[in-house]
Amino acid sequence: MAASTSGKATYVLVHGGGHGGWCYQKVARRLRALGHEVYTPTLTGLGERAHLLSPDIDLDFQIDDIVKVLAFEGLRDVILVGHSYGGMVITGVADRAADRVGHVVYLDAANPEDGQSLEDVAGPMMAMARQAGRVVDGIELVLWPFPGAGQFYGVTDPEDLAWMDDKLTPHPWKCFAQKLRLTGAGAKIPQSHIVCASTLPGRDVETLKARAEGRFWDIDTGHDLMITEPEKVTELLDRVAKL
Repeated sequence: MAASTSGKATYVLVHGGGHGGWCYQKVARRLRALGHEVYTPTLTGLGERAHLLSPDIDLDFQIDDIVKVLAFEGLRDVILVGHSYGGMVITGVADRAADRVGHVVYLDAANPEDGQSLEDVAGPMMAMARQAGRVVDGIELVLWPFPGAGQFYGVTDPEDLAWMDDKLTPHPWKCFAQKLRLTGAGAKIPQSHIVCASTLPGRDVETLKARAEGRFWDIDTGHDLMITEPEKVTELLDRVAKL
């Protein structure tokens, strides 16, 4: 079970590429108002941790970021949520810290298999991102922000776009190129999928539905659904806690 006997749950919300824990502010506030405990860690090298950028940061490094949050905060039976690239991270976390995870939620996220990288899962999108990349201090960085870059993530509201402008950061390419290695330890953890109608075309929806065992919902909005539709995302995450 993901929820406690009181019906309250502990969520760990993992952001996607170029973002940070900040992107979950609207959802975290609503979940906490419902009485849930919420953690919104930022992966090393991004957001308020951009000053820690180094050549060592790859997918394994950022998976370890979240594994350590679970361990040092003493968290158990968490609802682990990952958005976009965060799906790569939470899949790895569920494998490496299966005893601490009660449910995994893919929020319009990559849902990889053993041996896949984000480049494998979302090849055309990653190719486009890499074309606009730059090398800084020997680190290949992609998803460089620019004024109004939130539109790339399906955000249209002018206030949201302005809010995102000074928060988006470039992401180390190594995180997207490294292949995920799984032991199978997290394979039995229940998972749910919340996807955006705009990203459904071209996706293997039947496979996602099968993995979710009926816990599959779509929201008609852009990719950054935690920013554009926080109330609907909160409602569905709260529903997961009651399963």
